[in-house]
This record gives sequence, structure tokens and C-alpha cells, in this order.
Amino acid sequence: MKNSRRRFLKQAGLGVSATFLSPYLFSCQGDKSGNSPFHNLGLQLYSIRDLVNEDPIKTISTVAKIGYKHVETFGVDTNTETYWNLSISELKKVLNDNNLKTHSGHYDMSKYLNRQLTEHENIEKYIEIAHQLGQSYIIAPVTPMDDLNNIKVEDYQYAADQLNKVGEMAKKAGIKVGFHNHFWELRQFGNGTKGLDILIAFTEPDLVDFELDLFWIEKAGFSPQSYFEKYPGRFPLWHLKDMDRQFTQPVVGEKYDKADFTDIMKEVKFAEVGTGAIDFIKIAAEADKSGLKYAFVEQDDIYMSNKFESVKKSYDYVKKYLAK
Repeated sequence: MKNSRRRFLKQAGLGVSATFLSPYLFSCQGDKSGNSPFHNLGLQLYSIRDLVNEDPIKTISTVAKIGYKHVETFGVDTNTETYWNLSISELKKVLNDNNLKTHSGHYDMSKYLNRQLTEHENIEKYIEIAHQLGQSYIIAPVTPMDDLNNIKVEDYQYAADQLNKVGEMAKKAGIKVGFHNHFWELRQFGNGTKGLDILIAFTEPDLVDFELDLFWIEKAGFSPQSYFEKYPGRFPLWHLKDMDRQFTQPVVGEKYDKADFTDIMKEVKFAEVGTGAIDFIKIAAEADKSGLKYAFVEQDDIYMSNKFESVKKSYDYVKKYLAK
């Protein structure tokens, strides 16, 4: 399971073979004015992690030229206080030079959320870095992944308590904590309770928000709208990525809940927004109910040789069909 955790949290790529987009591609989709989260679209930079690790300055500049208005960070090194070998001040300058903001970042809290461990990540440092970047959210991107098939109700209750504690610390800096889901938080316990429901029920709304990954909730067999209805206002951040039409089988249920993670991932394939099976237009109609503030394109794995073309394809769809 350690290897699977690395796949989510390390900065490994698929091979640095993509080229940067030619300038003529940037003008293909006219920009629409507006103030909605879909007009002011963000990109989770993990989507193009190999490129940002190789050349963060050029990569961030290209993201801005595509039209993205803000980026979500990942992978901070708290020992050196750097992102991709850029100091915090250098990263701020790159963002400012490209008229980009960063409203949130992913910060590994898997040790902090694990009730079996006493060694924790430096949460105070996360808050300090997020404050320097002007971020409003520090997001826990994943639950502890050491033993996904044996997460108990008590583990989720503990994680919720820990998120509340982070929220209390972050509140002093004007920052809120968030949690980003995958599929396993939608597995059901004996009484029908799900991990995500426990996290929502046991966290304080004024301290903890949720970043709903639309792909993963649908891949678990649930609709985002059902969670907006059940927990209105608790999902001010969305991750937009699509599902390959040949890989729509849910991976939650008796067949999968004790399966090996590697085998489950064989049933998962991502797609650019608007090219797959997810009905984003229908989901976007419930944006107000969810409390949406920030929307991000994110794709865990990109299969196109030019990854900038991929994130531009997703951007163009959102601007054309969701930014009304």
C-alpha cells in the first residue's frame, strides 16, 4: 500500500515527453467575462506534475496563457520551504508575473489524520506557507493509505477531530481547512454509514470545508447532487475531471471493498473534461447549493502526449458549456 500512497502524493510523472503549446493555440477559445467559479477557472498543478517539476516557471506561464485564473499547489517541501525548487517568494513572483492567484493548496496530512501514529506533519508550517501565498484553504488531499481496506468508523471520527484541530489553528491566520475525497470514503459500513458522511458530520462547518472530486464520487456510484442536497454549502471547492466511457463501473461495493488497490485502479481511466461519461452541465446547475467558490480542472493521469493540450481541452469545455 505504500507504493499506492506514493502514486498519489509523490511528484512522479508519466515521463517528460510533452512539448509546450505553440502560441497560436492559446487564442482558439475566446474568454468570456463573468465572475462565476467556471469563468475564473483554476488548475490543480498535480495534473501536470512532471512538467511543473521540470520547469515550474515556464509551466506556470503556459497555464496562464491557456486562460486559467488560479492554480492549486501541491508538494511543498517544508524543510527547504520550496515548491519545485522555487522559494515561496519566487513562486509568488511567478504567479504575480502571470496574473495568477492561488486560493488553495494540497498539504499532506496523512500522518496527522492517522490515529495509529504520534509523528505528525508540521501543520503550523503549512499554515504559514499558505498564508504567505495568500491561500484561503489548506486541503488534506487523501486519508491515510497504509491499509485502505481496514479503515474503521473510529478512524474517520479521529480524522474528523484532527481536521477540526487544524481548522482551529488555521482560523487564526484567516485560513480554512478542507478535505478532498477519493472512492474509498464512499465505502459503506455495516449500518450504511460512509466515511465521507462521518467526516462531514463530525467536522465543524465554520472550520472545515470539503473539496468534492466529481470523478471519484461518481466512480464510487454516487451523484454529487445527492451530497449537495444532503449537505448544502459544505462543498465550496470542486475538482473537475472526466471518466472514460469504457470505464464507468463503480469501484465501491462487495466486489471491490476488500480488493487490492492495484486491481481496483485497473478499472479506472480518466478523461479530459467534457469528453467522458460525467454530466458536468447537470452537476453545475447545483453549484449554488453546494456553496461553490472555486473550481479546478484536475486529471490524475493524462494520456495525451502533450499534457498542455489536455488541460486546455478541459479548460475550453468548461468555458464554453459551464461558464454561462
